[in-house]
Formats: sequence, structure tokens, C-alpha cells
Amino acid sequence: MHSPTGLQFELSSPTLHGEARAVITEVAASLRSLTIGGVHLTEPYGDDVVPPFGDGIVLVPWPNRVEDGLWRLDGVEQQLDLTEPERGNALHGLLRDRPYTVAERSASSLTLAATVFPTRGYPFQLDTTVRYELVDDGLRVTHGITNVGSATAPVAVGTHPFLRLGDVPTDELVLTVAAGTRFETDARLNPVSENPVEGTGFDLRAGRPVAELHLDDAFGAVTPAGELSRHLLTATDGRFVELWQDGDFGFVQVFTTRIFPRDVGLGTPVLGTAIAVEPMTAPPNAFNSGQGLRWLEPGETWSLSWGIRYSGRHEGE
Repeated sequence: MHSPTGLQFELSSPTLHGEARAVITEVAASLRSLTIGGVHLTEPYGDDVVPPFGDGIVLVPWPNRVEDGLWRLDGVEQQLDLTEPERGNALHGLLRDRPYTVAERSASSLTLAATVFPTRGYPFQLDTTVRYELVDDGLRVTHGITNVGSATAPVAVGTHPFLRLGDVPTDELVLTVAAGTRFETDARLNPVSENPVEGTGFDLRAGRPVAELHLDDAFGAVTPAGELSRHLLTATDGRFVELWQDGDFGFVQVFTTRIFPRDVGLGTPVLGTAIAVEPMTAPPNAFNSGQGLRWLEPGETWSLSWGIRYSGRHEGE
């Protein structure tokens, strides 16, 4: 049987908390599964289905939305394909359903490569790579973007992991997001303003139960702890799964759904709560606002990283 996500690449490595395992897909370089010691740290899906809600896919050369698929380049209107037709937007870049090729592989790491070719609304060419590497406490992901064209190219990067903490119901976890602003959106989820979270229900810096949250929101003013910013899902026993992002990822999208098909393709799917914590280098509609947008010169390469970490320890240990 042919998989809709192409080839499946399995990684494994010993850790202090048990064996780490990951499955990466050929299409969209998606993180299909990540476990340590048998504990799921992301929402897995089967190899016989399309990633539900974009689970684990890579978003290049823009994450999130471009309103109406329209933006201007040197005063000339550019029209991207409307890949979110129900809202009239261009969604999640140009590689979300494209295959990658293997550039390098070992038992515990994998580098995939894909080219963004000039297309309607984006007349630039980029060589991209995504490196997945299992480490002692989780996974490190490194993106590489090289402008191989002759013109300076606008670029933003994102990814779409759904976090999980084993069999703990996601509604019972506490979400902490290190961000000081939130983007208010219109009915089509395009931003209309950026406001401080202080004193609002969107201030997640001290943590809030997932059961209370209904989010599809971009956050800015991401606060670093040292060189990295850290967002957590924490259980009552003190265990946590953490998504960290380096300084190039200045924004994060948080999305909750109560109809995620958990274990789809792996058995009888059960609809339930799931939460995506999505590192982004730019907020929604950055091709129009310019906020967070990186302009790569011809021949220039941009390297940036994020990752997932598992505590594996109970409170008091």
C-alpha cells in the first residue's frame, strides 16, 4: 500500500528515560510520531492518512496565512494560490504537500531537502533542509534555507507539532506560553492588531489548564529564558513536555481542538482534545505587514532551530 505521506523514516536512540523513537515522513517532512520510553510526546497518526490538522508538517516560505493570497513586491501585486479557500487565504507555504529527498541519514538523525521553485505569487527559488536529531531528552530540529535565486527573497519559517504527554488527557494538562502579546484576528483569522496579554485571559505565562482554553491565536513578544524560549505542557505529577525555540523564532501559534482524531490510522480513532504549539519566525500575514519577515540575499543561508524536550520525572524526584 502506498502512503499519502510517502516514505516513512524511523529514527531511534537510547536516552536516560528509555529509547527515543521518531517517525518522519517524505511528504512535508512531517514529524509523524515522537516517543521516549514509550511515552508519546506528539500526537501520532498512521501512515495511511493525511496529517490531521496539518500535524507535524513544515511551513516554508511562510507559516500561517497571507490574507487573500495577495501581497506586493516592489509595488507589483503578487497573487498566491488560495490554499485555504473557505477563508480566502494562502495557508502554510509552498511545501506542505511536497515530497522531500534524503540528504543525510543515520540511526538517530535525518536531514531532508526540498526546493521551493518560482511559482505564481512567489517568484523566488530556495533550497531548504530540515534536520531531525534525537538527543538525550528529546528532539532537535534545524531548518536551513538558502536563496539560490538572483533576487532577494522574503522568507518565514514555521512548523506544526501537536504536543502530548503520554496517556494523560490533554485537557488535564497545564499550558504555559512565554509570550507577552497576542494578535487579534478577524473572522478569517487574519490579524488586525497586536495587544499585550497582561490582564487578559490570553496571558499564559503563569500557566492555564488546557480545559479552559479555546485558541487559534498567534502570540508575539516571545520571552527567552537564556538563549531559548520555552513553552510547556505540565501534568499534575510534575512531568512536562516542552517546546523550545531559538531566537529566530520570535512568534508562536497555539491551536486547540476538541475534535482531533487521536490514533487515527493506528486503531479506532477517538475524537478528543489536542493542542498544537507552533514556532514561527513571523506572525500571520507577514508578507503584507513585514513583521518578522527575513529577506535573504542571493547565496545567503539562514539556519535556525527548535525542539521538543521531555522531563520524564515526577514531582519531588
